[in-house]
Amino acid sequence: MSTTNLYFDEGLASETHHRTLRDIYWGQFRKHHLAVASAIVVLLMVLLAIAAPVATKYTPDKVDFGSRYLAPSLSHIMGTDSLGRDEFTRVLYGGRISIAVGLIATALGLIFGIIVGAIGGFYGGWVDNLAMRLTDLMLALPRLFVLILMTMLLRNANVPWLQSSGGIAAIILVIATLSWMTVARLVRGSFLSLKEKEFIEAARALGAGNSRIIWKHLLPNAMSPIIVAGTLRVASSIITEAGLSFLGFGVQPPTPSWGNMLENAQDEMLKGHLWLAFFPGLVIFIIVISVNYVGDGLRDALDPRKIQ
Repeated sequence: MSTTNLYFDEGLASETHHRTLRDIYWGQFRKHHLAVASAIVVLLMVLLAIAAPVATKYTPDKVDFGSRYLAPSLSHIMGTDSLGRDEFTRVLYGGRISIAVGLIATALGLIFGIIVGAIGGFYGGWVDNLAMRLTDLMLALPRLFVLILMTMLLRNANVPWLQSSGGIAAIILVIATLSWMTVARLVRGSFLSLKEKEFIEAARALGAGNSRIIWKHLLPNAMSPIIVAGTLRVASSIITEAGLSFLGFGVQPPTPSWGNMLENAQDEMLKGHLWLAFFPGLVIFIIVISVNYVGDGLRDALDPRKIQ
């Protein structure tokens, strides 16, 4: 081997050796071109929703009876509704609600699922049995019926913060309550496998307590499936909110969300005003399929069998 080749090989080996996990994961993720494109789409939609007050010159509740049922045009790119409100503005503001509900409900569900799964998987025995029977019970409940029932109960409860802003807090709480079970099972399975590994025995030998082992050693090594499950859960939560709002049990008018915009457009479609249903349905479709592709990309990137 020549001296030049030797130096080149050593440099390449050194570069490979110093690659961080973040570099490896990003390298795997960007190979999934649809996932990268979808991540850009999701980011753009989130930024547009955040920038809604400056992205449009209208307000979501501005009524203009002289502009009722205008078809999409340069001045109203998504048309107007039965009250003359700009549909594009309402889609942006509705996105703030729908995306926020999806993210916050998913975060709360992940937190509770991680706690239940971690405790059950680590301690085992009757603790694990109790945690998993609770999980099985929640999975056995008829989801749609429980969603509607809990929403109605929370809406009628004499708790001001649950009834504010069109009942958004109640919707978040309901979705989070019914979205932690899959995560709990994933965490439990990971903990059952990881707690028998040598590095856990080494941590015990060094005097680490149970709480430190759970949160500092086991949980970080179980994060890959949690991240993937959480990403996919965001899309599911957005669909759940849209479905509840479409049925009239979700976010209440005049607060716009993609779901209640679709609900309001039901009768308008029969009158030929198809754009009132098309655009909210389109953005729901785009963000849900984009988030799912991002989840697929993360699943491939975090799979240790595919890391090269």
